[in-house]
Amino acid sequence: MTSLVAADASPPAQVSLARSAWRLAACLAMLVRGLLTCLFIFPFCSPARRMAHVGRFCDLTLGAMGIRVVTEGAAHPGPVLLAANHVSWLDILAMDAALPARFVSKADIRKWPVIGWMVACGGTLFIERERKRDAMRVVHQVAASLQDGDIVAMFPEGTTSDGHGLLPFHANLLQAAIATHTPVQAVALRYRDAGEPVSRAAAFVGEMTLLESLWLIVRARGLEVQVQRLPAVPTEGWERRALGERLRGDIAAALGIDPSAPAHR
Repeated sequence: MTSLVAADASPPAQVSLARSAWRLAACLAMLVRGLLTCLFIFPFCSPARRMAHVGRFCDLTLGAMGIRVVTEGAAHPGPVLLAANHVSWLDILAMDAALPARFVSKADIRKWPVIGWMVACGGTLFIERERKRDAMRVVHQVAASLQDGDIVAMFPEGTTSDGHGLLPFHANLLQAAIATHTPVQAVALRYRDAGEPVSRAAAFVGEMTLLESLWLIVRARGLEVQVQRLPAVPTEGWERRALGERLRGDIAAALGIDPSAPAHR
């Protein structure tokens, strides 16, 4: 695993190995529960009921890992496109625990064993970011989903950073909200733990694998994710790049960071 912390940095606050092992076992139990739900319940559920199951599953899974979710701000009534900063694979669980949504995610996740299939069952839309033409296909899918009354969520940075800054926002998918006159709501995600106001344990960056990330998370003491929903922005009259910069500025202000501060992938 690539070292992301200076050698003289203080060690993170951690729970005991026994507590960490218990959390891993609880995560495995939740994985089995999710798999069974996808196999035997989702085929017979309405879309609304399916999303309710997703929200409950995500909330319980975060609890199994020892993560507390703190939600701030009001959810926008009706269809909305959510745009959030991206720190970890935990972001999807945190946002779904607060308000279940259909996510736009990179196609690589679809290839993850078992988890990728479960994520697809939850209604995720996958995009191949390396192919510019694929963005237009997903824009149409997002627009259709918004017109059907869904809540759709995206990460305009396109990849994760360490939580200390923001990467540039890619605005292509915002066109779906502009074309359908759907509001966009920025969501600011912040992870903290018992030792750090910006948790190193949560960041999924560098050459870190999913298993390495999971171990850091279950070892962390007092890990908390704040899901702050900012006021929704009507999209009439906006150009997508300008709207993307507006959302990026809103999230930076909510996190109390300089928009020009470097963010480490």
